[in-house]
Amino acid sequence: MLGRATGAVVSGVGANLVEVEVHLGGGLPGTSTVGMPDVAVREGIDRIRAAMQSRNFTLPARKAIVNLAPADLRKRGSALDLPIAAAILAVCEHMCPLPEGERTLLLGELGLDGSIRPVRGVLPMAMAAREAGKTRLIVPRENADEAALVRGMTVLPVGDLDDVVCLAGGRAEVHLAPDPDLLLRRPPGQGEVPDLIDVRGQAQARRALEIAAAGGHNLLLCGPPGAGKTMMARRLPGILPPLSLEEALEVTRVWSTVGLTRGLVTRRPFRAPHHGASFAALTGGGSIVRPGEISLATHGVLYLDELPEFRRDALEALRQPLEDGEITVSRAHGSVTMPARFALVASMNPCPCGQSGNRHRPCRCSEAEVRRYRGRVSGPLLDRFDLVVDVPAVDPAELSDRQPGERSSAVRGRVVAARQRQRRRLAGAGAGCNAEMTGRTLDQRGALDDEARRMLRAAGERLHLSARGHDRVRRVARSVADLEGCDEVRREHVAEAVQYRRREGS
Repeated sequence: MLGRATGAVVSGVGANLVEVEVHLGGGLPGTSTVGMPDVAVREGIDRIRAAMQSRNFTLPARKAIVNLAPADLRKRGSALDLPIAAAILAVCEHMCPLPEGERTLLLGELGLDGSIRPVRGVLPMAMAAREAGKTRLIVPRENADEAALVRGMTVLPVGDLDDVVCLAGGRAEVHLAPDPDLLLRRPPGQGEVPDLIDVRGQAQARRALEIAAAGGHNLLLCGPPGAGKTMMARRLPGILPPLSLEEALEVTRVWSTVGLTRGLVTRRPFRAPHHGASFAALTGGGSIVRPGEISLATHGVLYLDELPEFRRDALEALRQPLEDGEITVSRAHGSVTMPARFALVASMNPCPCGQSGNRHRPCRCSEAEVRRYRGRVSGPLLDRFDLVVDVPAVDPAELSDRQPGERSSAVRGRVVAARQRQRRRLAGAGAGCNAEMTGRTLDQRGALDDEARRMLRAAGERLHLSARGHDRVRRVARSVADLEGCDEVRREHVAEAVQYRRREGS
């Protein structure tokens, strides 16, 4: 006699379904698990035995074999505790077969007292279940809201093994989650995101921040210590447009796999890893492939403070994801593709001491030291920044000025209006914002008037723009035009976009 149930395991930012089979046969009493289980799955057998005894379910003195199919897939994590326990309860006839058992997915970690604890990766596992034709999800109560984000699935929350037995007997509690659209429209809490009103001076950097938010562009801030580079970068989330439902679900799927959320992520991510972060921490990977910072920043911002201090190999690994919007991590046992569509914002000093170009403090660095310091960031990576802005030291008179600057809410209103224009113009083009436009889309939907085209040609010859730099100027000019509500890119829009490329080749 066989007991059967269906579970799932996380793989990268996706999931694979696992068919659980339990067979009782002759031999010395005990339980063996086959099908490439990892340590967490093997230890789960001991958790299951203790949990069943705590709930007064007796185990027969027979040999039990737990098979996890497909057999050539490595099974990792504790989410298989519940499906294994359900299959054992069924084969021991402690509970009836689950209604619609073939269309039911079970997820959960067992405590020694029989309680069912939450697990990570419920959203990608629920998505995989829907693609496989499953219609019912049995999940821990704490994961019910996350599971219910998948449309067309019936979510059945459970708190312990007794609840699972009740479900098998036909007594079901269906979980009703809040509408995701309502969650996205809920206003953000007050005081959670720093406001641009705190920034004094730095008009050009503030303007560049607004353009970057409007078009999803990459931004590099260069200036001496204390000029406000990090301060402004951390205020970028306050002017970004809200996530669409599709974007929110993709962000939630990535965050769920690493246990950062148990519900819908309603804000654009802002990730700021330390400059000591490893290659795998930034890009993803490890012996068990997990998303890195570039994937956790999907549809949001990755902020790299002190850019030249990051490892060279980690920085160079950003070049391909910045172009493709995804990253493929290959290992001996297979490859995993993860989303990485983010805007890169970085800051750096102009030299090792940070005072190069400062009128009030002399620079102590030699020319060789300055070249060596700036050489830590390669030309191909610098070429991928749409906007490069000098952030000079703030004048003391501006710091003492009590006149407040513009609030983030006012800037955000212009950014949202610009993004709405982009969505209408780029509908059906496979791009969500100006920074994602391909060269063909630029030609078709980013037209320049004659004067703008002549200016761009002259600027390209004077600044020796690469083909990539040429297209990036056009994208930035298109964002400037969107902020002004113009349908066509004009000469003044190109002029403003060109000034942000003046560091190319330096």
